[in-house]
Amino acid sequence: MRILSGIQPSGTLHIGNYFGMMKPAIELQNDGETFLFIADLHSLTTLPTPDDLRERIIGVAVDFLACGIDPEKTVFFRQSDIPQVTELTWILNCSTSVGLLERAHSYKDKIAHGFIPNNGLFSYPVLMASDILIYNSNIVPVGKDQKQHVEITRDIALRFNNAYGEIFTIPEERIRETVAIVPGTDGQKMSKSYNNTIEIFGDEKAIKKKVMSIVSDSKGLDDPKDPDKCNIFALYRLFASEEQIKEMENKYRSGGFGYGHAKMALFDILHEYFAPYRQRRKELLNDMGYVNKVLADGAEKAWNEAELTMKKVKEAVGLL
Repeated sequence: MRILSGIQPSGTLHIGNYFGMMKPAIELQNDGETFLFIADLHSLTTLPTPDDLRERIIGVAVDFLACGIDPEKTVFFRQSDIPQVTELTWILNCSTSVGLLERAHSYKDKIAHGFIPNNGLFSYPVLMASDILIYNSNIVPVGKDQKQHVEITRDIALRFNNAYGEIFTIPEERIRETVAIVPGTDGQKMSKSYNNTIEIFGDEKAIKKKVMSIVSDSKGLDDPKDPDKCNIFALYRLFASEEQIKEMENKYRSGGFGYGHAKMALFDILHEYFAPYRQRRKELLNDMGYVNKVLADGAEKAWNEAELTMKKVKEAVGLL
């Protein structure tokens, strides 16, 4: 079984990235053959500056290695190091209907939030399909908001296979329902696009400030509160043990426990949780030769797999 995941280098990684994608990817390392890529080509849809993009790519690489990605178990690489992906994207674009892409929820959502539309943003699902299909991926772990993209990938693959023969493996999404969507400080899904994130490796004071800014209702200190309707509690339970969760639930429902107390409890448990990862990250920043070697080794393995697929595709469509 081959498992594929990708992450955009679109800014400082946050706890939504960690619980929505990073932690599941790390846990899946023992479940099958894992491919994990830094989706630098996808990030070009937002037109980052060259210096920012370079810095973010290295930042993502260091953060993932710090949080537990094992290069002995995971093929870890930069998307742009595999030119066959863009080659496959063009071929798939030629057999993908505009109507299929127009139905993509993610595109509509980004436009609604003020993104300036470009063709890269519109055809994003085709590049994502190429990422998945070129490595013959069986399982694609995604958040609920990305589920449709995997469905579009299946549609693209099935159409291609019907036209040219059984070339592509048909992938399935895997969603961890309990943490598929992590709430941001404003209650929406945590996303850099919405400016509502809490960083993993940010400055301690800045992280505390963000935690203390989490939106809550207007109930006072003495009022009983419903933990199931509270963004602070939703984040707290991601880090807490079952015993800690039950204790916090009792405090919410008993009254005499304010949202300020809940936010401080969240900050403390969050800061403690990432402490060993912060130490590992410092070590990696002092050994960038190792980080670059991991990416180069991963790219070589991914390139070989992609080349095998492209030979089949080119032969199927008549380019060989």
